[in-house]
Amino acid sequence: MRKVLVTGFEPFDGERLNPSWEVVKKLEDLEISGARIVIRQLPCVFGKAIEALNAAIDEVDPAMVIAVGQAGGRTDFSVERVAINVDDARIPDNDGNQPVDLPIVADGPAAYFSLLPIKAIVSGLREAGIPASVSQTAGTYVCNHIMYGLLHRLAQPGCKVVKGGFIHIPYLPEQAAKHPSQPSMSVKTVLEALELTIAIALHTEEDLRVAGGATH
Repeated sequence: MRKVLVTGFEPFDGERLNPSWEVVKKLEDLEISGARIVIRQLPCVFGKAIEALNAAIDEVDPAMVIAVGQAGGRTDFSVERVAINVDDARIPDNDGNQPVDLPIVADGPAAYFSLLPIKAIVSGLREAGIPASVSQTAGTYVCNHIMYGLLHRLAQPGCKVVKGGFIHIPYLPEQAAKHPSQPSMSVKTVLEALELTIAIALHTEEDLRVAGGATH
């Protein structure tokens, strides 16, 4: 049976929980569209996150990898289009590192595009009544760091993982309650969105050609 590796992050920046892990851990050992879901939690630490991801890929041997992270302030389920080769941390990571204007991979390409059918995913989620959009930036913190590291791994000769990408999700309601006016999305809704995302990604070989860009 094919395997899909799905990762979430540990809490960071003083939060008690990370919505990515609170949702991802509920996927453990589920079967979706003929594939078994395997989950891993990643440290919110530059460098160590990519090391943990690569170790998980070596261990699990997945056909697809989807990484999930928190994006407090986002209003919907955000499917990332691109990862850029730079770490520029506004806040320290969980080990106190705060790289500024450093490449993730020395001499690596400036950017990698997602290998998920991002527009088909967004379209399917909207049809299911779930707010979703294509995001044009994964930031420059550990989420972008892990997306770039994942896609760099997938670009290497001999890598058997054929699809991979990154999803940003909003705060959970219990987090938003401590951040007045910030949007949130429930575990139930995000879990439904992730399950549908996995199914669409497994079954879609050619992405939709529909508008998903931004004017600013």
